[in-house]
Amino acid sequence: MSNENKRRSWCDEQGEVSRRQFLSASSLAAGATFSAPAWAPRVVFGGTGGPPRDVLVQVFLDGAMDGLSLVPPHQDGDYYAARPVLAIPPPGQANGAIDLDGFFGLNPNAQRMMTPYSNGHLAFVQASGLTDPTRSHFDGRTLMEAGLSDVTPSAEAGWIGKHMRGVAPLSVVRGVSLGHFLPLSLRGVYGTLPIKDGSGFRFPGRPVTASARTQLLNNLFMDAAEPFRSTAIATVEAIDALEGLDLDSYASAGAVPYPPHAFGQQLRVAAALIDADIGVEALTMDLEAWDDHIAQGPLFGRFGTRVSRMARSLEAFYLDLLTRGHLDRVTTVLMSEFGRKVEENSSLGTDHGHGNTMMVMGGHIAGGQVFANWPGLDAASLDDGDLTITTDYRDVLGEIALQRLATTNIDEVFPGHTVAPIGITI
Repeated sequence: MSNENKRRSWCDEQGEVSRRQFLSASSLAAGATFSAPAWAPRVVFGGTGGPPRDVLVQVFLDGAMDGLSLVPPHQDGDYYAARPVLAIPPPGQANGAIDLDGFFGLNPNAQRMMTPYSNGHLAFVQASGLTDPTRSHFDGRTLMEAGLSDVTPSAEAGWIGKHMRGVAPLSVVRGVSLGHFLPLSLRGVYGTLPIKDGSGFRFPGRPVTASARTQLLNNLFMDAAEPFRSTAIATVEAIDALEGLDLDSYASAGAVPYPPHAFGQQLRVAAALIDADIGVEALTMDLEAWDDHIAQGPLFGRFGTRVSRMARSLEAFYLDLLTRGHLDRVTTVLMSEFGRKVEENSSLGTDHGHGNTMMVMGGHIAGGQVFANWPGLDAASLDDGDLTITTDYRDVLGEIALQRLATTNIDEVFPGHTVAPIGITI
């Protein structure tokens, strides 16, 4: 793909992304497999899989979230020159940003994020992202989930899946996608599956015949050659164990309940699986629809509404983990395939850009600050009209992998890249 084509806006691509995800991931969802350790009991899977490591929660902000509207640089005058209508006003003005560090602020709709931020458990990474110049939603997400920087290497496995290849499993259920499909991030290792939601999770098919079909599968594979025997039996055991968790009745132990919308409920189920302590190592989910070419509405429109929902859900998740004593063993990462153009367009939206904002939350995160080697937004400092990337997303994920996930095969996880930690973990 030429750089010229990569830099085009692909508004219609979102539908194509969904189609490709279905075609590539539905077969994985139907045939998810597990490698069971020999010691794994039938329902309780917790074990000692090497040194202690965090549960990773990855949230993909699908559609290219506008980091400049989430974490505006209110002391950069070029920001206001480029966005005379869409810019978030500076702190102290009506509907102004919440000051974070004297230079960057936070969209006022994200006020709930100040709870973990003020406690030193949430950090933002500005001017970060994928260094490949693609402006394709599909290519950008594929590369980030695979842990790559360009389309040359193979993207058959995801960065989380490759990480899990190098560490001992804690259970037969290693990774869970809280959605319809298994994302690329979790591919490349046994023990991952998608769960659309936590409501009534059960063995596929009619409940009245579930027991008989389970026994039939066990009998069918009992004499099969390895690894088919172990993976088939482990799959049935994993589904049985997940059925035994009462995910529907789980509620936050914190002061803020989980919001009833989809993202809030995904985080509620994630917290339930973490609290159940069945050995899940990674959980992924999507928060979609950030492709705001028209009428973005960073304060009172679509963007502002999504930011408010994201912030309320994250606060509930944070307080729940904190209250239950799980925060020190959970790291949450939010990222998007690329950012938006610095200059607003004539439709009061923003087009596909480059540099963006990542968010990282956890008990061992150096929060309460914005990590930014800020390049500036003057014309000479931009990358073809976009925020220049000064922090490779792999440096953020790589530091988390090394320091919090006990990764042993970092060169396989991020091939061709030497991780340069930015100090986001403590």
